[in-house]
Amino acid sequence: MDHSVSATAAVPDLSHRAGYDPRFLSPGPAVPLPVPRDGAEVVVLPYTHFSVVHRPDRRLAAATVVAVDGAELVDVPRSGDAWFLDPRLAPDEQAGAQLYARNDFDRGHLVRRRDPGWGPEAARANADTFSYTNAAPQASRFNQAVELWLGLEDHVLGYARQWGQRLVVVTGPVFAADDPEYRGVRIPRRFYKVAAYLRPGDDGEVSVLASAGFVLDQTPLVEQIVGAPQAQDVPELGGFRTFQVPVEDVAELTALDLGPLVAADRLPVLVPAAVGEPVPAWRPLAGAGDLLL
Repeated sequence: MDHSVSATAAVPDLSHRAGYDPRFLSPGPAVPLPVPRDGAEVVVLPYTHFSVVHRPDRRLAAATVVAVDGAELVDVPRSGDAWFLDPRLAPDEQAGAQLYARNDFDRGHLVRRRDPGWGPEAARANADTFSYTNAAPQASRFNQAVELWLGLEDHVLGYARQWGQRLVVVTGPVFAADDPEYRGVRIPRRFYKVAAYLRPGDDGEVSVLASAGFVLDQTPLVEQIVGAPQAQDVPELGGFRTFQVPVEDVAELTALDLGPLVAADRLPVLVPAAVGEPVPAWRPLAGAGDLLL
């Protein structure tokens, strides 16, 4: 997630973008794009090395899915961070510059600009991440908290780079019916992330799908910016706190079909459930050393 200036970009021609490849983790199983289980209408928007599952009714992405190739990552210099509306959607179906003007909301990258930046198309992938469909309103203190969400993202990307590993990362907001409305957009209080990768199987072949889920809460910061009271039925996770959570819980919170990522979750394996409990409890994370992957 990046804090960005308000430059304006020329609208690129996105007609031939291939998007995220569900077979990217082959020889492991296919990891398809998440789809809503509650009947919500979505539009799939392909970009370079990632795709956005967009909710026109919310004017934000329900999910983004990016393929990260750690062996081919390229450091693409930042050059203006110019955001653009996706021409494949109507302007009123996406949240643009007006939402972020003169307040403490950042344009939070869902797919980080560095994650799809690999191979010969790295520069184009970097530029594609500045579509407003890949942004979500995140309180600046939330978005810039290196020790939390950004620290998690840096750890995941560093892992891919160090070991030449391929990753699939699913990121998005947790929508709720009572999210406070601000400038025509209901502002999500929480965000989720699911990282997927391959582990060695019993035969030593690196082909077993593994996943890990995370949730971060920005409820107190949203209240401060929009002046909305906290909903009584939303559990308070605490300001700026990150949790490793069962991927099954992410699927439940988001009403998204996460396919094989639920069964591939490492958390139930590494933290056995207590007697009578179906899944492990949410684990607060203070730093990268608390991650279970």
